[in-house]
Amino acid sequence: MQENVSDYLVKRMQAWGVNRKFGYPSDGINGIMGALNRVEDQNRFVQVRHEAMASLMAGAYPKYPKKVGVCLATSGPGAIHLLNSLYDAKPDHQPVIALPKAMLLRLNI
Repeated sequence: MQENVSDYLVKRMQAWGVNRKFGYPSDGINGIMGALNRVEDQNRFVQVRHEAMASLMAGAYPKYPKKVGVCLATSGPGAIHLLNSLYDAKPDHQPVIALPKAMLLRLNI
């Protein structure tokens, strides 16, 4: 089976030691959600009720276990809702990966 971008992205996050993601599932990130479901390790997805909460959690998460925080959101307003917390994480030097809307792409490796 050919690997797609979402599968590759999840594999890279595993290699970086990222084991927890925060987000609000929607059509725009179904590819990443599917890739997370295909992985059989200790990945944990925390579903929130609003994208802003996902970015707040991703910004706070690195402060205690010293790991990277990841937040997922769809395009448009969902992506904009991530900005306040990402701006807050920057002066604290907290490592946060924001993934708004996955595009349908194929990666030939």
